[in-house]
Amino acid sequence: MKSLDDLQVAGRTVLVRADFNVPLADGPDGPDDTKVITDDGRIRAALPTLTYLRDNGAKVVVIAHLGRAKGEVVPGLTLQPVADRLSELLDDDVEVADDITGPHARAMAAALEPGDVMLLENIRFDARETSKVAEERQALAAELAALADVYVSDGFGVVHRNQASVTDVARLLPNAAGRLVHKEATVFGGIMAEPARPFVVILGGSKVSDKLGVIGNLITRVDRLLIGGGMAYTFLAAQGHGVGNSLLEADQIEIVRGFIEQAAARGVELLLPVDFVIADAFAADAATRVVDADAIPDGWMGLDIGPRTRELFASKIADAGTVVWNGPMGVFEMEPFAAGTLAVARAMAGSSALTVIGGGDSAAAVRILDVDESAFTHISTGGGASLEFLEGKTLPGLAVLEEDN
Repeated sequence: MKSLDDLQVAGRTVLVRADFNVPLADGPDGPDDTKVITDDGRIRAALPTLTYLRDNGAKVVVIAHLGRAKGEVVPGLTLQPVADRLSELLDDDVEVADDITGPHARAMAAALEPGDVMLLENIRFDARETSKVAEERQALAAELAALADVYVSDGFGVVHRNQASVTDVARLLPNAAGRLVHKEATVFGGIMAEPARPFVVILGGSKVSDKLGVIGNLITRVDRLLIGGGMAYTFLAAQGHGVGNSLLEADQIEIVRGFIEQAAARGVELLLPVDFVIADAFAADAATRVVDADAIPDGWMGLDIGPRTRELFASKIADAGTVVWNGPMGVFEMEPFAAGTLAVARAMAGSSALTVIGGGDSAAAVRILDVDESAFTHISTGGGASLEFLEGKTLPGLAVLEEDN
């Protein structure tokens, strides 16, 4: 896989696929006001690549998506808020085209000077971007390629997708991985190839069904597997415990039971919560109490791991060589149920291990709970992509960068 250093970019127009799918909130004047970015982490993650290209005299055209436009122009999903924030971060004007590959985009790209950066409008406004018909994707890719001389892949959050701006356009131009994609691929590739041990993986989030492939692949590789979040209750049910009104995927119980047996046979420590913070309703002001994992009463639901589990998980992180975390331990968005996620984040931040947060809600939690991001070895920008990497899948957006073109 080529890196930026392998490309000649001075005076050339460089098409950069970034991931600027950032969370938005209504502006101070309500839903009709300009949207406000609530977490600019993905925009900041693109700065090393954009800065390098600007410093080396490239003219930069950025492709990105925002939200689920599904092939239609959605005014509330314009990339204008992203352009505004990027302008602040680069301390220079970054304009967004009125279209994607239309007259305005072409005119703007042609007028760029070395060091300039512009954004195409939300690529997901064009249904061809995600089309299952290869010829439709290729037609959009050809229009994108006509805007530039070189292609740089720097949107790790989309490299697990076979899409026009991710795979098809890369086959039409000299290409390389941007700083972010190169780092993500190097970090996850190293973890999967030769992790420092003990190798500890922490999995949370709501559904065990979302992580079946990850568990199946990692259970042959890890030394310890720590399970929290909503998915823990299906594991408890597989052990014969009642879970009250907690989140439960009954159709996954037999599969989970097989994982428990496989872990035991392989000598993998599979650690489940020993206690929970439970509530009588899914609400921040609900009545709460702490109970043992096998004592969740009917009518109550587990919404966070309990204090003894926090200590147990922290102790299993403390002597690790590698720690990978994907998925919160509870409903961290509600203060009464944030302590478990915060405990795991702090234990990782205080560890001397190689520590990787697998994007998504875990990365968001670190920022929301105000844990120092610099304390972690790597915080991924791609939740879905990092999960598929951990599953051992081939990621199309990375594989295409290995092709000869």
